[in-house]
Amino acid sequence: MKWGLRFEYARKELQLKEAEQKAADPALWEERARGQEFMKALGALREELRPLRELAVRLEEIEVLLELAGEDPANSGDALGEAAAGLEESARLLDELELATLLGGTHDANDAIVSIHPGAGGLESQDWAEMLLRMYTRWAEQKGWQVELVDLLRDDEAGIKSATLIVRGNGVYGLFQAEKGVHRLIRISPFDTARRRHTSFASIDVIPEVEEEEYLIDPDDLRVDTFRSSGAGGQHVNKTDSAVRITHLPTGLVVTCQSSRSQHSNRVQAMRILQARLAEMQRQEQAAELSALRGSQKEIAWGSQIRTYTFHPFTLVKDHRTGLENGQVEAVMDGALDPFVEAFLRWQARRRHQQGAGSPGKGLA
Repeated sequence: MKWGLRFEYARKELQLKEAEQKAADPALWEERARGQEFMKALGALREELRPLRELAVRLEEIEVLLELAGEDPANSGDALGEAAAGLEESARLLDELELATLLGGTHDANDAIVSIHPGAGGLESQDWAEMLLRMYTRWAEQKGWQVELVDLLRDDEAGIKSATLIVRGNGVYGLFQAEKGVHRLIRISPFDTARRRHTSFASIDVIPEVEEEEYLIDPDDLRVDTFRSSGAGGQHVNKTDSAVRITHLPTGLVVTCQSSRSQHSNRVQAMRILQARLAEMQRQEQAAELSALRGSQKEIAWGSQIRTYTFHPFTLVKDHRTGLENGQVEAVMDGALDPFVEAFLRWQARRRHQQGAGSPGKGLA
C-alpha cells in the first residue's frame, strides 16, 4: 500500500475510534437532534472506511501470496491464481474509493427530496413520469435506501401529474443529483390506437434535505390549507382533512404532503420540504459555486433532455451529458442506474476541475 494511502487510512481509523468513544458518552444525547446528526456522520465515516479496510486486507493477502509463490516457484500456480483474483477485487475496491472522492460536496451526504413532473406529451408523459417513479424506487431499494412517498397526484385516466419522495441513506443526494433534469422517452404509445411512435418528457428535480436550523421561516410568511387526501390510504384518509398544503407567500413556493393519516405529521413533513427548497434558493443567491445543486431550469420538452430512453425502433438508453449508452433499457427501468450515475460524477468532476471550482466536504465535529 502506498504511503499516502496508509497515512489517510491511519488518520481515518483514528478519527473513527475517537468518534466511537464520543458516541458512547451519554452526554452526547442531552441534545437529541445533535446526537442523531452525530450518529449519521459516524455511519457515513464507517461506510467511507469500509472499502479502505477491505483494500488494506486484500493488498496484504496479495503480498503474502506473492511471497509464497516466490519461495516455491514450482508450485506457485495456486498462489498466483489467488493473487490475480485478489488484484481484480482490489481494482473494484479502488473504483469504489474513486467514486467516494467524487462525493465531497457540501450536501452530498444529505438525504434527497426528489420531485417528478410530466412535461409535453399528455397522457403519454404522465405514464412516463410514473415509470420514472417506479425506476427510482427500485434503484433506491437496491441501494438499501429508505423511500417515503410524501405526495402523489394521479391522473384519472393514466399516469401521474406529480410526485414527491424523500430518499434517505448515506450519500443519497450526492448520487441522486445525477438524475436532475429532463428525461425523454421514445416508444410506441399504448394510448395510441394507431400504434404510432411518440416522444414524451418528464422532469426530475433533486434537492438536499436540510436541517431546520439552516433556514428559519417566519410563520407570518406562510398560508396553511388542509384538504382531504386524494391518494390511497383507506377510508380514514379520504374522510378527514389530513392533507396539508403550505404556501410561502414571499416566494410563491407551494408544498403539499398527504402521505400520513395525521395532519400534524403531514404539516411537519411539508415544512421540511419547504425549508429545503427555500434553503436551495438562498444558496443559489448567495454562492454561485453552489448553483449546481439545482442547475439551470429548462423547458420540459424537446432539446432540453439529459437522457433519452428509446424502446422503439431499437432499445437504447443514452446520457447526453456523458455519452454513456446502454442497450438494456428494461434493466435500466428496473433500477440499474449505477453506471449512469458514476459516469455523471466523473463528468461533473472534470467540469469542476476545468472551471477551477470545488466544494469542501463535511466531517465529524
